[in-house]
Amino acid sequence: MKRENKAPIQYSASKWLIFLLGLLVMAFGIVLMIKADIGSAPWDVFHIGLFIQFGLTIGSWSIIVGFFVLMIGSLMSKAWPQLGAFLNMLLVGVFIDLFMMLPFLVTPQSLMGQVMMLLVGIVIIGYGIGLYISAKCGAGPRDMLMLVLTKKTGWKVQHIRLFMEVIVLTLGYFMGGPIFIGTIIFCITIGPIVGITLPQCEKAVEKILKPTLDHPVRAEM
Repeated sequence: MKRENKAPIQYSASKWLIFLLGLLVMAFGIVLMIKADIGSAPWDVFHIGLFIQFGLTIGSWSIIVGFFVLMIGSLMSKAWPQLGAFLNMLLVGVFIDLFMMLPFLVTPQSLMGQVMMLLVGIVIIGYGIGLYISAKCGAGPRDMLMLVLTKKTGWKVQHIRLFMEVIVLTLGYFMGGPIFIGTIIFCITIGPIVGITLPQCEKAVEKILKPTLDHPVRAEM
């Protein structure tokens, strides 16, 4: 008698689909912040600054910077990154460029409209982060480097994150990246927002994945 259980395959496939959905959602939120045009997140200020100075696309610079950050993190930890880190590096940049090309995503004419677009973008980023983290397929390049630096230096995570973001924000500013009120709003709100969205996403992902683990074993003669 042959016993076949497809649950592990379904579980793995579901995890990766949720992970990819999280990256897609996060990229959409990033583009909403960029299109709001009242300041972007620190890393996006850096990517936009590179785009202004050297061309290519914002998504391309997200991938290039992610690659170097990933390599630095790998060399420091002396370990290969997880597959999820590579996919994060590649796909977020691709998704950003695709969303940037949507003709209906335009900068609102009023300041109130810009602020609303920015706030919606930040919330969407929060849910994107919550989904891709809940899938547990690997941290992104920047998060990986943050965790490695935390272990190497003994500093707290929030201090390392602040240190990294101040550096890229400063570099982005000198290259012409968009620093304005939206940058400050993002830095103040993203932590509390993820504090809300992450538990919600973890509960939702657990409900989605549990049936795949409970899938019955099928017996064949």
